[in-house]
Amino acid sequence: MSLTGISANRLELLQIAEAVAREKSIDKEIVIEAIEEAIQKGARSRYGAEHDIRVNIDTKTGETTIKRVITVVADDAVFGGGVDEETGLDLPFEEPAGILRLADAQRRDKAAVIGTTYEELLPPFEFGRVQTQMARQVVMGKVRDAERERQFEEYKDRVGEIVSGTVKRVEYGNVVVDLGRGEGIMRRDQSIPRENFNLGDRIRCYIYDVRRETKGPQILLSRAHGGFMAKLFAQEVPEVYDSVIEIRAVARDPGSRAKMAVISNDSSIDPVGACVGMRGSRVQAVVAELQGEKIDIIQWSQDDATFIVNALAPAEVSKVVMDEEDERVEVVVPDEQLSLAIGRRGQNVRLASQLTGWQIDIMTESQESERRQREFSERTALFQEALDVDEVIAQLIVTEGFASVEDIAYVDANEIAAIEGFDEDTAEEIQARARDYLDKEAAEYDGKRRELGVEDGVLEIEGVTLPIAVALGEGDVKTVEDLAGLVPDDLRGWFESKNGERVREAGILEAFGLEPQDAELLIMRARVAMGWVEAPEEPEVEIVEQDPESAEAVFAVAPAPGEPQDA
Repeated sequence: MSLTGISANRLELLQIAEAVAREKSIDKEIVIEAIEEAIQKGARSRYGAEHDIRVNIDTKTGETTIKRVITVVADDAVFGGGVDEETGLDLPFEEPAGILRLADAQRRDKAAVIGTTYEELLPPFEFGRVQTQMARQVVMGKVRDAERERQFEEYKDRVGEIVSGTVKRVEYGNVVVDLGRGEGIMRRDQSIPRENFNLGDRIRCYIYDVRRETKGPQILLSRAHGGFMAKLFAQEVPEVYDSVIEIRAVARDPGSRAKMAVISNDSSIDPVGACVGMRGSRVQAVVAELQGEKIDIIQWSQDDATFIVNALAPAEVSKVVMDEEDERVEVVVPDEQLSLAIGRRGQNVRLASQLTGWQIDIMTESQESERRQREFSERTALFQEALDVDEVIAQLIVTEGFASVEDIAYVDANEIAAIEGFDEDTAEEIQARARDYLDKEAAEYDGKRRELGVEDGVLEIEGVTLPIAVALGEGDVKTVEDLAGLVPDDLRGWFESKNGERVREAGILEAFGLEPQDAELLIMRARVAMGWVEAPEEPEVEIVEQDPESAEAVFAVAPAPGEPQDA
């Protein structure tokens, strides 16, 4: 756009504005406002920066009006000053352009009051070389900002869609894609490995994020995102597009292998078969777009154990043991299925873990058998020593599911008496020996705690047992203040980088396997005891009175300890 003078053809000015607006797909009013601002800056450089100069272009006739405006203000009016909220620095006092103090205004016009404005038309002028360059920069800057805003507004609601574009340039593995009305970027880590693009290639990508940044909206594209594969299936499988079949989860190793969990909302439709298609026609169309990526389509299940078994396909699973608290699952497979379950470089189990959200540990049937035998032997030896009984009795106790001396000491005596060959006298004797053992052990721990110099107040912290107190003392934590001054990593351990390797540093309570929230709670209780922080308020518990008859029914159904439950 050229602005050599404001006396140019008026219609030509409007035509230029329309052409720019059409080319950049922005509102014509924005272009005209940019031209007005450019002319205003040129006029201020011509007539003086101390003037309040305003420019208006008639959008119908193209006529340009330049006027100088003077506003009457109070004699003691102060402008500027204060403190910058971001930097904290004092702001300068600045006199704005185009103001006139009341006393000066009344010397010229007796009727002048605060807020009175005077307008004066200024004659047209020719733009010099510097003014032309400045005007061009103002207009192009405004147009560029409007174009960026238009792009952001257009694409911010298209996150999760597949778009087609042309490769505009490739920079260090990052691909810039021309989307027609915008420009997107696919970073190297979002592309499929070993997939190369050349200038002008047509490409389909998935919009996974749109961000507003200072240099303009960033439309982030991906071909490695799980959503890209899900959308491709929506294009190839009508049932997915119509939401008859839902894609619940996707896990990908881009360019190599993927797993996708599907479920049907119509019991008459097989979700896996529908996604595979006749002779694999539908899935092959997606595989071709993903450069030969192998796709396992599995049935999603609301039951986590069933879902995990399905996710590990094609491997067969013998047993699943779940730890819901830690979201870990132990999967037992036949010995000959181990390599298939793990997959090449752990790919199968890794994708299954990503798909289900559970940490999966794989072991063979023989490994599980060895572990069970080892645990059985260790518990048998523990009970022999603690209870002073022979091996046969210790094995009977282990077989009944008792795992620790505490279980025996504080369980209902009837449960021990119910063991084959035991009676009430035997149960009482075994429980007495268990309690004696625990008392002796506690005394030993307490003596060791005192030797280490751990104060009694540490034991008063909820969650601190005698073994934990001894471990704290060995870690030179001997007072409540010492405990309060720690951070969770001090208790649980942490990782450090040494010589380029990630090294694990043991925590004081490493052996106790504390969860992050447990370690944090232990330290917080110590800080409350020290008075450093206030104790959190306990939630109010609403006591609801229950109908006695319904209560009796509940208790009547609940089986007594040790009794089998009815199916």
